[in-house]
Amino acid sequence: MRRSRPRSPWIPLLFLAAAFWISTRTPTPTAAEPSARPTLLVLGDSLAAGYGLDPTQAFPALLQKRADEAGIPVTIVNGGVSGDTTAGGLRRLDWLLRRPVDVLLLELGGNDGLRGLSPGATRTNLTAIIRKTRDKNPAAAVVVAGMQMPPNMGEAYGREFREVFPQVAKEERATLIPFLLEGVGGVAELNQPDQIHPTAAGHSLIASNLWVILEPVLRSLPPRAVKE
Repeated sequence: MRRSRPRSPWIPLLFLAAAFWISTRTPTPTAAEPSARPTLLVLGDSLAAGYGLDPTQAFPALLQKRADEAGIPVTIVNGGVSGDTTAGGLRRLDWLLRRPVDVLLLELGGNDGLRGLSPGATRTNLTAIIRKTRDKNPAAAVVVAGMQMPPNMGEAYGREFREVFPQVAKEERATLIPFLLEGVGGVAELNQPDQIHPTAAGHSLIASNLWVILEPVLRSLPPRAVKE
């Protein structure tokens, strides 16, 4: 079989946008009844939803597996919806907050950047999501997953967008993951043909990177929150 030439780490903007503006949207998970187990809500887009893969291969499911193997009693709710923006996440948050949330993993913003939306608006929406979550769950821990834009979005825009996530994390006393796709973004063999959505192997690496941050957060939850 003829080997294709390696792809550029970042494909053209129009192809990027087309990949993210997919029409098929992953259904929002059903709000479950509260339980004695703490809940980690992953509020995200197609990356969390595991676009192009079986949901069991997406990083939220892999995090659940790691927690189970580590003996950490937590329920991970995958609130990933393909194509979602920070504004979309904010709009559907009330429904997801029908159940208590002990940890919020905020994985939104990539689609904002690819659509060229104002970084200021992205920042406002992320802040509103965190504050609304804490209004309902004052003790909730928050982890903000940072994103970066490809160079063809422009150096100034890329820098302003990238700085949104550490700014929000600092102001809202949240834990920061500087770049969710660290070691995955731009690596051809870890991404599907669109070079945007990770393969199963890519999701595995994302889960490994996230677990380094999330494990101590989950283990530090108050005893009452993890009591079976």
